Amino acid sequence: MLLKTISGISHALKKKEFSCVELTKIYLSRIKTLNPALNAFITITEETALNDAHQADQRIALGSATPLTGIPIAHKDMFCTQGIKTSCGSKMLDNFISPYDATVVQKLKEAGAVLLGKTNMDEFSMGSSNEHSFYGPVRNPWNLEAVPGGSSGGSAAVVAARLTLAATGADAGGSIRQPAAFTNVTGLKPTYGRVSRYGMIAFASSFDQGGTLTRSAEDAAMLLNVIAGMDPKDSTSSNQPVPDFTQTLNATLKKVRIGLPKEFFTDPLDPKIADLVLTAAQTLEKMGATLHDLSLPHTPLTIPTYHILSSVECASNLARYDGIRFGHCCEHPKDIDDWYERSRAEGFGLEVKHRILMGTYLSSKEGYEDFYIKAQKVRRLIANDYIETFKKVDLILSPTTPTTAFKIGSKPNRVAMYLSDLLTASANLAGLPSLSIPCGFLDNMPVGLLLTGKPFDEARLLNVAHQYQRNADWHRRLPKEFS
Repeated sequence: MLLKTISGISHALKKKEFSCVELTKIYLSRIKTLNPALNAFITITEETALNDAHQADQRIALGSATPLTGIPIAHKDMFCTQGIKTSCGSKMLDNFISPYDATVVQKLKEAGAVLLGKTNMDEFSMGSSNEHSFYGPVRNPWNLEAVPGGSSGGSAAVVAARLTLAATGADAGGSIRQPAAFTNVTGLKPTYGRVSRYGMIAFASSFDQGGTLTRSAEDAAMLLNVIAGMDPKDSTSSNQPVPDFTQTLNATLKKVRIGLPKEFFTDPLDPKIADLVLTAAQTLEKMGATLHDLSLPHTPLTIPTYHILSSVECASNLARYDGIRFGHCCEHPKDIDDWYERSRAEGFGLEVKHRILMGTYLSSKEGYEDFYIKAQKVRRLIANDYIETFKKVDLILSPTTPTTAFKIGSKPNRVAMYLSDLLTASANLAGLPSLSIPCGFLDNMPVGLLLTGKPFDEARLLNVAHQYQRNADWHRRLPKEFS
């Protein structure tokens, strides 16, 4: 059971090898037993899950099931879920019960998926380790002393530990792909606009993109078929046609041109990770792809550019949480100033406060011209690097992270933590689709391979990833304590 993917489970449900209710009870039992060690769920929705499962069994009996009917999933706790707490990992929203569903949640619900619960995350998606949560850090199933990555670390951990078949995540600078690499799962960040952001609590609006954490590229394709598409409730969603991403999974890799950017294979990358990634690239070459060395010259500017721009957007988006309109309210305020100040001071954690302060300065008269405008210009240069590169290759291959998962509490230096997103954030700056898949282990910890493609070319990424996973078994491996 634990080794089956979504397609395998879906087939078994339709053949009535077991019922949706039986399947759901198995996962709920695993969550009750194993989640305390991981701290990966904020909310477990047992009653909702069993109700969803009963309805899914009825749909299967009536012959109206979709491929996701009866499939257990979890949502990162930044996706609004009607009648269920949506905290964004923050004390500020600890008592917020959403009155509506995010579009992603609604689409998966309509497809018949079973909601097991809401997963832990870095507060308001700000972090690369899942240590910055009001509910405490999430632990990595491969080593409980290590981080699972962030900010979607809870979603990655529950998929890796087989507490669910799949989970949603959101990626502003690597928040799906970095935890996917750290926990040996498949993490997909679609093109900006491919998936609606309606009902996703915002961190940095021009960067945030909803996506998936799954066991395989095939599973990611099945979920993307459901959640992708134009949404009239989100003005940034794209009207690009949505293909059936499962139809091209088995396409040949002959003549697929894969670029290897030299800037992604230098310090601070661990050379042993580089070797594993290049070995995977050689596997793809044997399958017919061609490898090409190339350069993305503005890559070294990625981290400062990302943090300047995302901090400004963060400060703007989080201004609404004042204890009056939204969020935690302090007790017995003396006056309106005290109300604002104490509500925000009590409601936000340290990392969020840091980014709000930085973003407020960078958007001020003193910081706007010197930093913000210049960062916007560099963002365009980084995007132009990709535009020129994609005239020569079909996709780009690199490591997902410079290191494997680090120990909890081992990176008190904020800059050192930010470097965890060094290889992922440029795809967000350029709005490109990007996918991390497992490609090996270093000292018993997972290593991720990153594929980045042309705008709205998720089908190509999923095809290459699926073909690799047909020839490698890294993604099938389970952490011993959760097998």
